[in-house]
Amino acid sequence: MRDSWLPPFSRRLLHPKYLFTWCGLGLLWLLVTLLPWRTQMALGRALGRGSMRPLKSRVRVARRNLELALPELSLAEREYLLRENFESVGCAIFETGMAWFWPDWRMRALTRMEGTEHVDAAAGRGQGMLLLSAHFLTLELNARQFGLYRPGVGVYRPNTNPVLEYAQVHGRCRSNKYLVDRLDIKGMLRALRQGDALWYAPDHDYGSHASVFVPFFAVTDAATITGTATLARVKNTITLPCFTLRDNRGYRLIIQPPMANFPTGDDVQDALASNRVLEAAIRMAPGQYMWLHRRFKTTPEGVAYRY
Repeated sequence: MRDSWLPPFSRRLLHPKYLFTWCGLGLLWLLVTLLPWRTQMALGRALGRGSMRPLKSRVRVARRNLELALPELSLAEREYLLRENFESVGCAIFETGMAWFWPDWRMRALTRMEGTEHVDAAAGRGQGMLLLSAHFLTLELNARQFGLYRPGVGVYRPNTNPVLEYAQVHGRCRSNKYLVDRLDIKGMLRALRQGDALWYAPDHDYGSHASVFVPFFAVTDAATITGTATLARVKNTITLPCFTLRDNRGYRLIIQPPMANFPTGDDVQDALASNRVLEAAIRMAPGQYMWLHRRFKTTPEGVAYRY
């Protein structure tokens, strides 16, 4: 299905208005192909630090998120974490190129997989696997690495730039089957019913629609979508937390045991349970999480806007 599903190349992608997009992709391909991984990470950290000056608004958002989520840290500790976070932002540029352009053998060389026995057990029983993940800055690698073990299905947001859309779809399907639009709930349900592994990250703030307010870190009323439990209710489906974390040796693909007693049928309790799993994973490497997003922008009635 993978090859037949991939969008074909078309002449409209060669329009002059996309020249800079092609140049950027070409440069990224060249850098991730020729440079050693450690050199890429060093350049990424430097690029991330340098981006803090022009990206002042994003720095403010990330600083505010850390203040809201981790008030137990001192100001100096949060500022250190903020700098580390932007270093990871720079690394993520190279990691996107790695995920999209690297051959399997090179990807495997930096990947250590933990918990694959949970995938084997589910596959042996013909179960669909809801891969509960989060928006780590290594997220492009997460699905690519999981697909090296067992090709799955990704949930994504189509890009309005057709060249970037072409590149991301082909890149994300290098070791996976196909992608499903984040609004295509029927497509997600179909994948799970067919026994596929579906990558899903419900940790952003998607507004008040189909959401409940439950604790996430120190914020007691964080808007959290109920879609995780909706998907987990598909017959013969299990929920496997799945994350990729960077260290000085490469990357750990962590697949945790199936969530027990999930879903319960109570949207509040189920959202709280998934948030707890995600929070625990983020605390393993808080500097690698996407704090640049306004995670706590939606508030209950009577609660002031947090940004």
